[in-house]
Amino acid sequence: MEIASQADTFQHVQAAHCENGVTTALLRHQGLEFMTEPLAFGMGSGLFYIQIPFLTVNNGPAISFRTMPGAIFKRTCKSLGVDITHKKFSSEDSARKFLDQKAEQKIPVGCQVGVFHLTYFPKEYRFHFNAHNLIVFGKEDNRYLISDPVMENTTTLSDEELTRVRFAKGTFAPRGHIYFPERVGVVTEDVIRKGIVKGIKRNVGDMLHIPGSVAGVDGIRHTSNHIRKWRDKLGLKKAGLYLGQIVRMQEEIGTGGGGFRFLYGAFLEQAAAYLHNDQVANISEDFTKSGDMWRASAIKMAGVYKGRLTEQKDFEEIADMLVEIRLVEKDAFKKLSKLNLGK
Repeated sequence: MEIASQADTFQHVQAAHCENGVTTALLRHQGLEFMTEPLAFGMGSGLFYIQIPFLTVNNGPAISFRTMPGAIFKRTCKSLGVDITHKKFSSEDSARKFLDQKAEQKIPVGCQVGVFHLTYFPKEYRFHFNAHNLIVFGKEDNRYLISDPVMENTTTLSDEELTRVRFAKGTFAPRGHIYFPERVGVVTEDVIRKGIVKGIKRNVGDMLHIPGSVAGVDGIRHTSNHIRKWRDKLGLKKAGLYLGQIVRMQEEIGTGGGGFRFLYGAFLEQAAAYLHNDQVANISEDFTKSGDMWRASAIKMAGVYKGRLTEQKDFEEIADMLVEIRLVEKDAFKKLSKLNLGK
């Protein structure tokens, strides 16, 4: 069926993470009421880990606990047979005209933006991070209607404010990136089950079998090895700033961290009901454990960043915590890989 023009009936969805929330809200708006944030995250194989070589963010290591921006939306829609449109623009004017056209048609759309100049964000959350996602679901009194999934309520932005964040400069510059469902077919429970299985198998591959040492569970060990050397190599102050950056990437900016591990556990619980497989639900407990361990490591890292912990043994303890996390996640994904889930 063709996408309906129903911005006046758009329902804001508050979520733990922006892209999950955008995906959930846009698909629910098109009648896929079963969609939840955990299902969107799991079908989109959102769980990941990587320390990107030779790249820094806010003068610290570039670490992500999730897959590449945009992949969750694309993968989830593809699994469900939903056709999508996504565009980037060479000019602010062409980006504005396209968005205004969708707003006039009352078609809600996802937008990738930078958060540093996002005026409704508290100042302490405005970092140079260009992979945030929000929904524009209309325009009234020359202001865009904004549904940001990490906020409790909807808000508005002026043309100048929205253009500034849509064309933020730097790493992952959005270039006006806009995306939305184009056509939704009949989505049966069998389609949902196949989407769940595909998402799990792809996530197993991403975490266990990517070559090299910087991604997946081996990427966690890679970071652990770096942490052991930072105090001597960088000095205590800079090493503390690096650990603070990991905490920020984990808990504040939107790359997931411990929260994504809890979310993946919730996905497996919901997946178990669709797949009629209690073993899947049991493995969800491993990801809850991993989430708790990531949160504990963040507290320890924050102690170094704030100057309360200063010894090399503190860096060693943090590194050891990451080694333990790696083992838990590796074991959990190996368990998933051995299940007979079908195709």
